[in-house]
Amino acid sequence: MEDYPKTLMEFESRFSTEKECREYLFRLRWPDGFRCPRCAGTEYWPVRSILLQCTKCGYQASLTVGTIFQDTHLPLTVWFRAMWWVTSQKNGASALGLKRVLGCSYKTAWMLLHKFRRSMVRPGRDRLSGRIEVDETYLGGLEEGLRGRKTEKKALIVVAAQEDGKRIGRIRMKCIPDASSESLHAFIEDSIEPGSTIHSDGWEGYSGLKKKGYRHRATVMARRKKTPSDLMPRVHRVISLFKRWLMGTHQGAVSHEHLDYYLDEFVFRFNRRTSQYRGKLFYRLVQQAVQTAPSTFSSIAQNVKGLRAGKHNR
Repeated sequence: MEDYPKTLMEFESRFSTEKECREYLFRLRWPDGFRCPRCAGTEYWPVRSILLQCTKCGYQASLTVGTIFQDTHLPLTVWFRAMWWVTSQKNGASALGLKRVLGCSYKTAWMLLHKFRRSMVRPGRDRLSGRIEVDETYLGGLEEGLRGRKTEKKALIVVAAQEDGKRIGRIRMKCIPDASSESLHAFIEDSIEPGSTIHSDGWEGYSGLKKKGYRHRATVMARRKKTPSDLMPRVHRVISLFKRWLMGTHQGAVSHEHLDYYLDEFVFRFNRRTSQYRGKLFYRLVQQAVQTAPSTFSSIAQNVKGLRAGKHNR
């Protein structure tokens, strides 16, 4: 049963102490009850705050080891407040905004956001199915002297949007190195169930999909009077919303090294846009946070200049 606060007041009353946060993490990490990682024993006794000692083999399991909370020096109440604020912001959150809310350093806010983004893809999530529009878009400035779909500095993003009547269903997005069949087919096989119908433009990189078990409808745009946005409205609507989101929430200041994680955040928010309660996004984020491997600040922040001075909003 999904258990989450539905309002800010409910959140504040439920998670005001470390003990309450630990109990919530325990229920999400072991929804069927404690299971010892070493011997699969089900009985334990608490040792200090986050350690649970198996009564069968004596192994001490940690509530936070193997999750994004591992080795944290921040109170869990701060993590929970950050997750609530991030998921309750309909249009996303920037490091500067989180810094103001928590009263922490820019570096801490930046780190929290990037760890959250690494938790926004659920392991083993279902692939899209049915009728899917697929197209690519570029992120970056104009490059002179390049034709077709070649790029040297711009990021190439492939987008899949599921048809839901006239509306948009679920989506998937990913950075790819080029628009070759190898790159496009790998994205499609990872994101879309075989047997689905894929609607693309006439780009040669989409050829051969029928051999992979997909139905393929290719529309050659140059021969049509209608614009690509008219012929494949859902995927182009998603692309437009994503670019508007980047410019509005992050002022376009997103490095290519971290772009995939911003794509994950946009997909996470878009696919849950119809949730009645923002608390459900909070629940999903915490649920996935205890299933996400830890990452260090140094591994996340490599190649990011000026972070100590808080000059970057990315």
